[in-house]
Amino acid sequence: MTQDAFAEAPMLFETDEAPVQPLPSGRLPSYIKDHRKRLRERFMSGGSAAMPDYELLELVLFRSIPRQDVKPLARALMDTFGDFNRVLTAPEDRLRQIKGVGDTVITDLKILEACAHRMARARVMQRHVISGWDALLDYCHTTMAHRETEQFRVFYLDRKNVLIADEEQAKGTVDHVPVYPREVAKRALELNASALIVVHNHPSGDPTPSQSDIDMTNRIQDACVALGLTLHDHLIIGKSNELSFRAEGYL
Repeated sequence: MTQDAFAEAPMLFETDEAPVQPLPSGRLPSYIKDHRKRLRERFMSGGSAAMPDYELLELVLFRSIPRQDVKPLARALMDTFGDFNRVLTAPEDRLRQIKGVGDTVITDLKILEACAHRMARARVMQRHVISGWDALLDYCHTTMAHRETEQFRVFYLDRKNVLIADEEQAKGTVDHVPVYPREVAKRALELNASALIVVHNHPSGDPTPSQSDIDMTNRIQDACVALGLTLHDHLIIGKSNELSFRAEGYL
C-alpha cells in the first residue's frame, strides 16, 4: 500500500491526539485533502520562504495526525508559543497542555528539533571557529535562543582554533545558571584544549549582561590565565541577537 493510499484508508484506531471525525467512507473530507495538497505543492515549489510559520507547522502535523484538520492545532501552538522555533523547543509538559497534542505530535516535533541541532552542529565541529564565526552564531541561536531556561555551554578549541568539543556545562532557571570556572578550565586541560568560548542564553530575549554575568566571566578569565588557556569570548544569546564580551570591551 502506498503512503497516499494509507493516508486515505479507514481509520481503525484512535490516536492520543484530538478525536478524529472521518467521513463514513473513512476518507478525509475533500476540503481538507485539497488544503493539504495546496500546502504541499506551495512548499515544493517555493520552499519554506513561501509560507508563514503556522503553515509550515501544519505540514509537520500532517505527518503526525493524518486523519483530521490540523489547522486549529497549528494555530493553537503558534498562539501559545509565538513562533515555529519556540514550538519545536517547547518543553514536553507545556506541549501536553495544548488540547490535541499527544505522544505522536511531541515525538515528531522533538525529532525535528534534534535534526535542526544536528545539522547546525555539523557546520561547526572540527572546523576553524574564528573563520567560521557566523556558523557558530547560527548554531548557538538554533540550540539556545528559544530555550525557556538558561543554559551554559563551552566550546573547546585546539591550538589552531579548531572546535574539538561542544559541551553543556550547566542548566539553570529562567534567570540564573550555576557556573564553576575551575571546572571549565579543568575540562579544557582534560581535552588538551588551548582556548575556549563560553556561551549562555537569556530567556528574556535581551542579551545585555548582568553584573553576575560580568563577574562570572572575570572568574573564568582568571582561571584560564592561571592555566595558560585563552578565553576568546563570552557570548550571550538573546532571541534575535547576541552580545560578544570581546566586541563590547568586557574582555
